[in-house]
Amino acid sequence: MSGSNSNNIIKASLPRGQRDIYGSELQKIKNIVSRITKVYESYGFEELSTPAFEFSDALGKFLPDSERPNAGVFSFQDDDEKWLSLRYDLTAPLARFVSENYDKITKPYKRYQLGSVWRNEKPGPGRYREFLQLDADIIGSDNFIVDAELLMLASDSMRSLGLNEQNFNVKVSNRKLLDAIIELIKKDDDVDENRRLTILRAIDKLDRVGLSGVEKLLSEGRKDESGDYTKGAQLSKRSIEKILNFISIGSTVRNDFINQTKEIISKTEQGPIAIDELIGIDKLLTELGYNQEILFDGTIVRGLEYYTGTIFETNIVLDEKKKDEMPIIGSVGGGGRYDKLISRFRKDQVAASGFSIGVSRLVTVMQMANLDIFEDNYGPVLILNMDKEYQQSYYQIATEIREKGIAAEVYLGGSGMKAQMKYADRRNSPFVIIEGTNEREMGIVTVKNLIKGKEISNMIENRDQWINNDEIQFEINRDQVANKISEIFSEINKKT
Repeated sequence: MSGSNSNNIIKASLPRGQRDIYGSELQKIKNIVSRITKVYESYGFEELSTPAFEFSDALGKFLPDSERPNAGVFSFQDDDEKWLSLRYDLTAPLARFVSENYDKITKPYKRYQLGSVWRNEKPGPGRYREFLQLDADIIGSDNFIVDAELLMLASDSMRSLGLNEQNFNVKVSNRKLLDAIIELIKKDDDVDENRRLTILRAIDKLDRVGLSGVEKLLSEGRKDESGDYTKGAQLSKRSIEKILNFISIGSTVRNDFINQTKEIISKTEQGPIAIDELIGIDKLLTELGYNQEILFDGTIVRGLEYYTGTIFETNIVLDEKKKDEMPIIGSVGGGGRYDKLISRFRKDQVAASGFSIGVSRLVTVMQMANLDIFEDNYGPVLILNMDKEYQQSYYQIATEIREKGIAAEVYLGGSGMKAQMKYADRRNSPFVIIEGTNEREMGIVTVKNLIKGKEISNMIENRDQWINNDEIQFEINRDQVANKISEIFSEINKKT
């Protein structure tokens, strides 16, 4: 058997690009999901759940060719020889669902979904082959206000995590701007589909390769640090100058971006349309107080064939001093308008716009950026197991605490008190409750407040100070312990 030795013991190992998530990190993911979900629901989005895999041809642009069924996706054949694929994102299944249930759902249809997606791609820092996405989409309205609402949703979602305009931004563009730039350079160069894609990919790499790198990719080509060579678009100097002039505007205040961009693309067909849409979005955002964190940036490209109008990306802002020390991970979320996707299943075009947060990547980036700003993820209150004869009492205490909405557990191992205290520490228990023979005879329990203990540990010089500190360790009547624990937690919550 592959992966086993002579004793038939299988080597425990994960497939490439996969990971186990447990403990505090899993709790952080749950906190993120809980906070953002509340924001989605406050905007009127309702939850949807779709299957993990779909018919491969339903994945649209992600469909691999028939000779390479696993290119980009994980695919397999059913017993009826039909190709199935693990979902690449949550949007293609949404398009299929909407098409199947078009006459049943209320439109505009506002849906959100949390789910794993899978990509058969090379893994890297913060990039896994399986990861969590948290999406919000609005189906059935082509009004630019839909796009503005999703930008507000993106901003509010980040703020729900405790972030502010110094910690994150939302960069916005419009695919019609890129179409306008392509239109401009067609006066000097022939631009077929392959060349167009090469140009857009070059623009998309600005944050990684800089202006000089983009210039090379628009010209003859570029060799990266590993020695790999990327063939360029081979444009004329005049066309390259036009593109560089546009992308040099960069991320900036929305009104400034509009004014500078107007001058470049005013005489194109698509340019004025894009500008009008951006002006409408800017006006609403400004009136509602969404300013510094939402920027306009013409270098945002996103899915090359996917989006049709407004596009945007959400980024965590890294400390300038640490940027060079961290791998390039990219945005933690993004989205835009994709009016043509659902039409793959229907004759008529259905307007659609959406936003997706890569939850796994968001947690990774926030940890790397030292933005671990969530509330303390306390484990359960631990009732020490001091005497086998008192098991019923220990479980009764745990039950009473749980009835207050607080997690509690009875220690199940056979170790002594010292080891049980270490267990409490590793579980990040906020309190330890001790009921030994002496306590039981007096009708009391001893409570160790580990939260307070950690807060003032540096100020305590000896064991006596610790024992005699009423905030760290105290005795209380057995029948009052649950209420006391609940009271302390309420005070903690008020402070946070």
